[in-house]
Amino acid sequence: MLQKEDKKPWEKGGNKRTHPGEDGGGGEDQKKRRLHGAAEHGGAGEEETKHRSGAWKGLDALSVGYFRRVGDRLGQGFEDDEERALFVGNVLAEVKGKAKVVAMDKTGSVTLQQLMPLASLDQVGAVLAELGTGKEEESAAFKAMSCDRCAGHVVESALRQMCRWTDSPEEGGAGVLESQVLLLSAAARQDPVEFVQHTYGSHAVRTLLHVLAGCVAPPRADTRTGAKAKPGAPQLTDFEAPVSFWYEFRSLTEALMAHVNVSVADTVASVVFQVMLTVSHRKRPKLCRKLLAGITEYLGSRSAAPGASPLLVFLKDQASSRLLEVVFQLSSKAHLRLLYRDHLRGHLVDLALHKIANFPIQRLVAASANHKVFLKVFDELNEGLEAILATGHMGVIVQLADSCAESGQKQGELMQHLLSAFHCEEPATRQACCLPLFLSLLTHEVYYSSETAEGELKTEVPLSSICYHGSRLVQALARFQDRSLLMSSLRALTPADLATLGTDPAGSHVMQALLTVSSDKGRGKILRRLEGQYVQIACSRTGSRLLEAAWNSASVSQRESIAAELAPSETRLRSDQFARHVWSKFALSHFVSRRARWKEIQTGESKKRKLFNDIIA
Repeated sequence: MLQKEDKKPWEKGGNKRTHPGEDGGGGEDQKKRRLHGAAEHGGAGEEETKHRSGAWKGLDALSVGYFRRVGDRLGQGFEDDEERALFVGNVLAEVKGKAKVVAMDKTGSVTLQQLMPLASLDQVGAVLAELGTGKEEESAAFKAMSCDRCAGHVVESALRQMCRWTDSPEEGGAGVLESQVLLLSAAARQDPVEFVQHTYGSHAVRTLLHVLAGCVAPPRADTRTGAKAKPGAPQLTDFEAPVSFWYEFRSLTEALMAHVNVSVADTVASVVFQVMLTVSHRKRPKLCRKLLAGITEYLGSRSAAPGASPLLVFLKDQASSRLLEVVFQLSSKAHLRLLYRDHLRGHLVDLALHKIANFPIQRLVAASANHKVFLKVFDELNEGLEAILATGHMGVIVQLADSCAESGQKQGELMQHLLSAFHCEEPATRQACCLPLFLSLLTHEVYYSSETAEGELKTEVPLSSICYHGSRLVQALARFQDRSLLMSSLRALTPADLATLGTDPAGSHVMQALLTVSSDKGRGKILRRLEGQYVQIACSRTGSRLLEAAWNSASVSQRESIAAELAPSETRLRSDQFARHVWSKFALSHFVSRRARWKEIQTGESKKRKLFNDIIA
């Protein structure tokens, strides 16, 4: 095992390995002996050597310590490829014959996962081959390893290395690894239900689908270190898969589809089907259309109440609704039209009011934005707009506004219905307060608890209750062709309210959206309303970002006005953790000492920006 004193020569700044050893050997021989000894024996005593010579029933404390030190060594990096290859080879030589036991241990599993990207494809294939052999049948051995909470991660890591096969200098390309991937897929085809409904085995099948299709996702985050996975779909990296994988991918999808009846409503298996649709849409569009049709046909053929589509039942199920979200997202124009006509027409409002079904309805609205069916979807949902708002399913409303902005249709109609739903359509004077109502998602009566005798709004009510979905809604409305109501309402806010909006985590995005889409004249009006608040905004985490966005879109004269207000507060700005970046990026030191030169530079940047925007347009 690795001894503490053996690590010192590996650290940066340690002894050079070009000097001959005491026995007269050269530096290269000395390095190989040290790495081989560290990886294979690590200075272990006689008792540990005897332990390694026998069959491992489990990793003892010494073995666990060894793999922990190997992992630490891998984290330090290597001086050259030869040193890395030698070390990895020696460690894998120690693992040989014991790969299953090592992979099923928590520490050993983490170490093997670290080794896989550094090993050659033949070495990776050899590890995977050992995991798939044993006293039981090959398929049973692969299933046992894939469904193990630790070994499953090793299987996934080995599969992901297939993306390197075209760059492999080894003769025959992937060779052993390619054949082992095909054997693992055959094992999954033999008992697909057992794989896809297992918590850990399903992850192996998902990675297998990615690899067979020719794309890989990044490794899962290690939750032991407190790392959090980023929200959203993972970024996939494409690679050219072997020809054998293309045929195997089709066979695996056929095997999975044969058990669609027990998988679509299973929480774990449903995710496998989602991955299958996603990767096939990316790499095999024709196959994806066939899979979408098959899933829809099955879901629509179940027994249901007379006159109602069985698809409505699946839309309200936790597992199958997520699968249907992907179905809506990936469907073609013709398939979306069929889904609406045969299953969803007349039921959209009821589904939008349901606590689960409203999420796939959001995907339907997004997917139909650029198709004619959107007009029918919009008209149906628009009738129940106020009921959806009252239920609090703002995701549907926000997506409806996003789709209107994207398609360029039904924008005025949606705005009028929103004004009516928030009770600020009549009298016309109420329309000037639509922005605070949208941002807070409160009706006029709730937001303004009292009015003047003439029925006018009380302007002394400060801006408050800015919420996430309200911010998202206004950002979508800011992309409409007619933004006059929003801009008028924005200009009706007091400077203090504008500062509140600009420094709020959700509200600052609204300010940035409105500033970005405004004309130079409109932007100037907003910035003039902000005068006197720039220092406060610059000293806020979100406000400083808003100020930088406003600066990037501002004209030279507008920049000069902002700089003139910020410059006298140099001490406060330079000492603030957020405002100091504003001071630096705006070059305010140059503005104070060499204003003419500063203005000349800003004019040049403005011309470059305008030229670039013209090219993009």
